[in-house]
Amino acid sequence: MSDSPKKKSRQSVYTLLVQIGRKAGDGLPEGSTGAALMCFASGIDEAEAVRETVAILKQADTAPLDVTGYGTLDEREAAGHEIDEEERALMQRALDENSVIIAQMTPFFGEENAKD
Repeated sequence: MSDSPKKKSRQSVYTLLVQIGRKAGDGLPEGSTGAALMCFASGIDEAEAVRETVAILKQADTAPLDVTGYGTLDEREAAGHEIDEEERALMQRALDENSVIIAQMTPFFGEENAKD
């Protein structure tokens, strides 16, 4: 029946912070040692969102090194994160398009990306 309500998607959008290293053709600024990418990725679960994000970043000639998951919108709100309308819109776009959205890229220069 085509008039029935739209089936609820099993997909959720996860917020991921991906650290990438340098690789020829990666498009990072000259002199940078890598970057942090804030991504919104859709998936059935966080593991799928991470796999899809890493696969897409590798196809884009980047070198993903580490992924930190921050959960879904609901999980982030429950943890007290403030999420602005622009971020919410990007999350909705990732869900609507079943895609990975890179919301922010912060290049690293020198020692600032060293682990504590």
